Amino acid sequence: MPIDHNRLKEDLQVLVGERHPITSPNRLRQTESYLHHCFSEARLTVTTQPFLALGNTFHNVIGTALPEKRPFQSASPLILAAHFDTVEGSPGADDNASALAVMLQMARQVRAMTLARPIRFIAFNLEEENLLGSQAYTSLLRKNGETIHGAIVLECVGYASHQPNSQKIPPGVPIAVPTTGNFLAVIGNEQSHHLTGSVAQAMKPHLPIVPLIVPGNGEKLPDTRRSDHTSFWEQGFPAVMLTDTANFRNPHYHRPTDTLETLNLDFIAAVAEGLIATVIELAGRP
Repeated sequence: MPIDHNRLKEDLQVLVGERHPITSPNRLRQTESYLHHCFSEARLTVTTQPFLALGNTFHNVIGTALPEKRPFQSASPLILAAHFDTVEGSPGADDNASALAVMLQMARQVRAMTLARPIRFIAFNLEEENLLGSQAYTSLLRKNGETIHGAIVLECVGYASHQPNSQKIPPGVPIAVPTTGNFLAVIGNEQSHHLTGSVAQAMKPHLPIVPLIVPGNGEKLPDTRRSDHTSFWEQGFPAVMLTDTANFRNPHYHRPTDTLETLNLDFIAAVAEGLIATVIELAGRP
């Protein structure tokens, strides 16, 4: 299934812009509405999960695709997730409009697939505020006694460079990391090692992949805990983070310069192609 480069760019043009609960709450709500609209347009069943935070009510946006055959509808779902808020003062192109654009590509393609399990697309709010949106969601999963097949969390997937020494190495990482920043990292914890292996394997034909399994829940490698996958780990659910490694590669991370012009659309499209292959592998039915 080919990636629609024009639609990718259109989504990014809509999404890029400061989306912060205090300094740009209207833009944050507009983004929530846009994601809701796109999920509906892709014929997903759309719900929102309200949660209280920062003295206000915020929402996660959830779009669900169900298999056509009833026996598969009760299988444990595969979750694809990305956050839609930004830090104050940043338009958040790489962090995290790039990931939302990939997730929307996937949402539009899923109807053409024969599914063996439900797929839940989740746009998390308030990731930049201590993962509040994903904490609210995973707490509810645990409270309801739900099981999931696994969660794939997209976090900054739009910046790549083919220049030598464009990649910095996070402190303490126990594997060899390339010094050219043109790969996607797939990070899981010990409990998610099967999921990590499956995702890395499915994505490999589409772009360079560096998989990493962290001990425990990554406590000794805090840089591996900086997105919504950590909320799943803390509740005992298998989850991986897909990332361009953020500030270890992208000089615009969390800055006013994290703009559309700095993104690598070919890299984003390759991530989307790899994600489609992954979903077919983990949730498709031959």
